[in-house]
Amino acid sequence: MRWWAATMVILALDVGQARIGVATCDDAELLASPHSVVRRTSTAAAVDAITRIIAEATAEMVVVGLPISFDGKLHGQAQSVQAFGEKLRVRINLPLEYADETLSTWRAEEMLRESGVRPERIRERIDAAAAAVILQDFLDQRHRKQRALDASLGRDANDTAETM
Repeated sequence: MRWWAATMVILALDVGQARIGVATCDDAELLASPHSVVRRTSTAAAVDAITRIIAEATAEMVVVGLPISFDGKLHGQAQSVQAFGEKLRVRINLPLEYADETLSTWRAEEMLRESGVRPERIRERIDAAAAAVILQDFLDQRHRKQRALDASLGRDANDTAETM
């Protein structure tokens, strides 16, 4: 078995004041894809919508992008995102982790432009694309950590899933 055999669907969020971008990964945890955008009319309605999406996607974990400032501190927007994340955590019975979302929106916009999305269509896609960037970074980091652990334990990448 390969190291990625014991995997799950993970859902990621790019939480904003007006919209929340949603992304999911495949059940092999290899590829993140934009899923949808939730309009944030109220926090309660947004939590309800995200909870439904989690159930529909059969996600087993949620990653919330956290806007950490370049000074390494959590300022107003980050605190607002954490407050939203904690309200969501109360509603779901799943692991919820925060991941650094630094430059995710900028990177998502660049990727959308490079893939030929017309400028007038970028705004409607940017939030879900940013969530996909956050999730792909999370997945890549998770895989790097697993490979480093395997190497430190003298395990071959093909053996990892058998011991999980």
